[in-house]
Amino acid sequence: MERQASDVLLLDLAGLATFDDYFVIATCLNPRHMIPVAESLDETMSLVDIDCLHREGTPDSGWILLDFGDVIVHLFTDEVRQRYGLEQLWSAAPTILRIQ
Repeated sequence: MERQASDVLLLDLAGLATFDDYFVIATCLNPRHMIPVAESLDETMSLVDIDCLHREGTPDSGWILLDFGDVIVHLFTDEVRQRYGLEQLWSAAPTILRIQ
């Protein structure tokens, strides 16, 4: 199933994980699309005094992780999102928001 760039999930991990409270999982159109999305998230969070504590992955890998403390954002290409299957791995986590 091919996802669109707007396919975004917000999962509530409180009570399920000790490392954070929320996962945002989003599909980007392609690796080049990940760069402005990650930069925009970082800039927007900075406006409300939330800094990115850690960043992993690269656009070329099809996955970027941005750790904002209580919220971890996963940006994927569609293929890599399917391979990692975070929705299935964290299926016990309630979905707070889904944008399709």
